[in-house]
Amino acid sequence: MLQVGLSLPHSTGGATGGFPVAEPAKGDNTGTGQEMFGSSPVTIVITTEADTWDIDASSCVGCGQFVDWDRMPDPEQQAHIPQDILSKPPKELKKLAREGYWAASRALRAQVYHQLIQQVACRLVTPDALVYRDVASRLFGKLSVSSHPLPEFLEGCAMPTYCLNLEGVTALKKILICVGNLFPDITYSPILPSLVALLLHYSEDEAQCFENISRLIASNAPHTSYIDQSFLAHQASCMTFGDLANKHCPAAHKLIASTSENVFEVYSEWLSWLFHDLPFNYAIRVFDVYLLEGQKVLYRIALALLKQYRLSVTAELEGTGIKADLQAFVQNIAEHVTVDKLLERAFGIRLFSRKEIWLLQMANRKALMERGITMVQSRQSFHLAVDMQNFSSSIVTAQEMRIVWSWIPERFSLFPPLLLFSTSEDGCSLQRFYACCEGYEPTVLLIKTTEGEASISQAGNTDSALCFLLKVCGAFLSSDWSERKKNGATSGFFGTGECFVFTVRPETERYEWVFIKKPELAKAVPRSRQRSPSPFPVSLLGSSPDGRSTSSNRLTVPMPQRKGRLSPFLAIRHFLLPSKTASMFMSGSREGIIIGGGGGQALSLDTNLLWGRTEHCETFDNPPLCQENFKVQLLEVWGFQN
Repeated sequence: MLQVGLSLPHSTGGATGGFPVAEPAKGDNTGTGQEMFGSSPVTIVITTEADTWDIDASSCVGCGQFVDWDRMPDPEQQAHIPQDILSKPPKELKKLAREGYWAASRALRAQVYHQLIQQVACRLVTPDALVYRDVASRLFGKLSVSSHPLPEFLEGCAMPTYCLNLEGVTALKKILICVGNLFPDITYSPILPSLVALLLHYSEDEAQCFENISRLIASNAPHTSYIDQSFLAHQASCMTFGDLANKHCPAAHKLIASTSENVFEVYSEWLSWLFHDLPFNYAIRVFDVYLLEGQKVLYRIALALLKQYRLSVTAELEGTGIKADLQAFVQNIAEHVTVDKLLERAFGIRLFSRKEIWLLQMANRKALMERGITMVQSRQSFHLAVDMQNFSSSIVTAQEMRIVWSWIPERFSLFPPLLLFSTSEDGCSLQRFYACCEGYEPTVLLIKTTEGEASISQAGNTDSALCFLLKVCGAFLSSDWSERKKNGATSGFFGTGECFVFTVRPETERYEWVFIKKPELAKAVPRSRQRSPSPFPVSLLGSSPDGRSTSSNRLTVPMPQRKGRLSPFLAIRHFLLPSKTASMFMSGSREGIIIGGGGGQALSLDTNLLWGRTEHCETFDNPPLCQENFKVQLLEVWGFQN
């Protein structure tokens, strides 16, 4: 077993015996030194030999004792510190943190960190500095041969040391051992060593650093999280970032989906980008805003990194090299963008509220638990991507389905696709469609259309005579089709903002809920009760391509549904919308189905599933997905096998 001596030096000289603490990386002035915890627990050994360093339970007083100043990227600067800086309102403090105000003074940053963390709402019984001194004295204070393994939750995790000196690395390990001793419920927390290391740069002693990290661990503020403490929570955060990247970084997401067999494996490194790969002067600025704004700000900055990466990629990657390429990009971020510009771009990304993101994370946790992931396990390897080698569809190829699959929320990609309905096997019957699809949530609808006959070659080429133009489009539908029954005889819209429509052929494009790209529109509405739009008659199909009347297939656009079970994430009841016509996701009746409404329907199909219509609609702000009036050649519905 690897033995690491844990001790504080008597003098500036090195150890002449025993097992010295591994030193931070040398020769790197960016402050990214790091160690890696091996697959076996690292043991801390305290020895009594005279030529080894002793464990000193007391720490030197004064900030900066743990820092190797020669490795700090920026020299310490003096700045005028207003007396009332910490009494300013939270909104003003956020602005100062985003602008890097306390980056100019180490003393100010240390003071701000301590006071901000002391204001974090946390559990009533939270270990403090006095508890640390007692536990550290018990564990490390006696000069006797004993071993202290690092906590199991650190197995295989990286341990960035940034600009810590030898004493700082020793303190880091001592604090992590005490955290494991006093927080036995932590089973997996790869971000924890980085946060402790960053705090040590601005702590007056070990006890203060321990108390501050304990408050972040024990935070119980509603819809706010600082540190994931289980593999379940960590994986849910990674899935949530994947969902956000899917929505806010479509260009980067498309690149990753086209070059990596497992998109989630790439996104699972998002926290490592911030607190492992970023240089110290970037990571500490991230930490500044993180203390004030919680985990949501980490999503913003990681998304900004992903956007910047896509702008910087000059050539298409091959194979699975994008994961390593992203890591190298983040490590050399200074070559591409300044920290101020990175944060500016991060806060320019419009995300939904902290509560809405929390709801998405809870939905992802639930899906992981259904997959068998628990709170107590350390880690589990699993492959989220679908095995496309065995995928078979009469409408799309495996590669096309892979692209569609990359668009769906992460929690559903845990499960393989299951063909629920096909007009080639089940017939062209709307009632049969409902019978096969009810009980499944969500579903993917695929349509292959026959738009019309192409012109016959004037030269008489028989190969081009009477050929048909085929297009493929569809929709991701977040809710069970049985929801249509909640309104009785009245047709109503249901579903959530996770619904979207798309085209596959001839071009691949996705059209999401309009408020995903413009969330500010949902915040500008006064809290007064909004009146629902009155129903208005719209023909499902104006006329068929052959000119026949379709008056018998007229369908009234239904009223938006007010009641009924909705998915927890992006449910319309969470938003104050300027118009209900922009939240018409899906509707079904005996006369047909509608997907997307408001000024038109993105997709509508008749009762025989033979004729359809597509128009621009306000819900998805989409163009017609194919020719406005089209004939269905083939229709499939895919569910998710749980």
